[in-house]
Amino acid sequence: MTIHFIGAGPGAADLITVRGMNLLRTCPVCLYAGSIVPPDMLAWCGPDTRLVDTAPLSLDEIEAEYIRAHAAGQDVARLHSGDLSVWSAVAEQMRRLDRLGIAYTLTPGVPAFAAAAAALGRELTIPAAAQSLVLTRVSGRASPMPSGETLAAFGATGATLAIHLAIHALDRVVAELTPLYGADCPVAVVFHASWPDEKIISGTLADIEARFAADPVERTAIIFVGRGLDEADFRESSLYDPDYQRRFKDRK
Repeated sequence: MTIHFIGAGPGAADLITVRGMNLLRTCPVCLYAGSIVPPDMLAWCGPDTRLVDTAPLSLDEIEAEYIRAHAAGQDVARLHSGDLSVWSAVAEQMRRLDRLGIAYTLTPGVPAFAAAAAALGRELTIPAAAQSLVLTRVSGRASPMPSGETLAAFGATGATLAIHLAIHALDRVVAELTPLYGADCPVAVVFHASWPDEKIISGTLADIEARFAADPVERTAIIFVGRGLDEADFRESSLYDPDYQRRFKDRK
């Protein structure tokens, strides 16, 4: 048997990958993070699938579910929100599976920041204006930040920041980034990107706290900060310039 870790994507049931969808359809057991995976996602599971909500479970209890499925020879679809490569808590589960000698696979998902950018209708990399995107967060109860990974350190580069798990610390984000980006720097808070209750709060570092206070959201939101968020007067990319010779475009 195999444990299949699956990135469920940002929320919308049809934003899961085809591979992930097929695994949900065929695995007889599905463990899912019920606190952050939308119920609609479970519609891809078979009618006889054993569903286990891991939201109230400890890591030891989740491990016990893996052992139980292994003993029964049943493949498991392990559904996590977003993409598995960031803030998924998959690493500690894989380490335990390695110790148990239980096989597993990883199926990536659409990351939340990509769905949030789509909601904004923005490309996050703008020619000659914004070419780097930093995915980061602030320290919380579940996990502290390494000493060198600070908002100030990342902000000093001027890169566009996609700050996750930090809506409760919006005042801190504003205080630390305003000296680096300027009070007029664009900010966008995207809540539940791709969910039915998706919401966008746009402003600047100067007024985003007031705008947020007037229409607050909780928990699952991304804070974007960067000059490229409203850049309009930018040069076009050379990629499609008629004088630009690409490897697969032999222009005479």
